[in-house]
Amino acid sequence: MAGKNKRKEIALERIYRLFELAEAEFEKHPERSKRYVELARKLGTRNRATIPTELKKRFCKKCGAFLVKGKNSEWKEAGELVEIKCRKCGYCFKKSLKQEKKKKK
Repeated sequence: MAGKNKRKEIALERIYRLFELAEAEFEKHPERSKRYVELARKLGTRNRATIPTELKKRFCKKCGAFLVKGKNSEWKEAGELVEIKCRKCGYCFKKSLKQEKKKKK
């Protein structure tokens, strides 16, 4: 049991690091940031580690692009929901702001 938890912890650390790298590389190399997102998703799948909700908003579920507000995605806030639209493929998805507010309290 302890081995599985340790593996998930390490996987989460690496997922966070890959998203940091994707953010840093987005301006110069958007394709590289897309690759970092792919690697993070594979890492999560392979180790059964769920990607945290704050990071799930940062990539498109359809094309896998790393999303940056105002650059390659549109964000519309309506009450407790955020509608995020990818400008590359046109995919729209909604995320709740309610969960984040609960975590902050």
